Amino acid sequence: MECRGIIFDLDGVICSTDEYHYQAWKALADRLGIPFDRERNSLLRGVSRMASLEIILERSDRSWSAAEKEALAAEKNARYRELLGRMTPADLSGDVRATLEALRRAGLRLGIGSSSRNTPYILQRIGLEGFFDAVADGSCITRSKPDPEVFLKAAELLGLPAGDCIVVEDAHAGVEAAVRGGFACAALGDARDDPRARWHLDALSGLLPIVLPAH
Repeated sequence: MECRGIIFDLDGVICSTDEYHYQAWKALADRLGIPFDRERNSLLRGVSRMASLEIILERSDRSWSAAEKEALAAEKNARYRELLGRMTPADLSGDVRATLEALRRAGLRLGIGSSSRNTPYILQRIGLEGFFDAVADGSCITRSKPDPEVFLKAAELLGLPAGDCIVVEDAHAGVEAAVRGGFACAALGDARDDPRARWHLDALSGLLPIVLPAH
């Protein structure tokens, strides 16, 4: 395929905030007396905030109103953003930084497709504010992955059809979203061996020989 644009998931691909998510959800679950551990946390990868909350509340011994759920999600997000405040540009790995710079020099259009509404804040914390040509996040979509909406929105903002873009994902729900949206997908991390992905990367720099054959 002729690749003209690349759309990256944020968390787990560009940077890692998994531990901050876990700590914030764990604090909420502990306060509510709901069992929650790292194994349960793995079910939340690539899932929206409200969908993640529903998974946690499945183990609650009471029902929750919509207003209560909104308040719980806000409580978790406040704790999460507090933890995100610890991030700096040093949290961007050398491999990711060098890869993004090489892709930019090659003239590819680069976008973010993330379900997180905290995407702009995270990009600002790690020194990538204004770097990407398009950012589609939880604030501009109504359906989270595995629905392809966020990737389709990113492609629209890039001015490119899905068939001209590669999506880079580390979650199975994200790989599914990419494929459903008509994108070729490169997978790494937890989703590296997902058979639905066209390419299986050990690191983000594995993209370079795919999209820049002379690299």
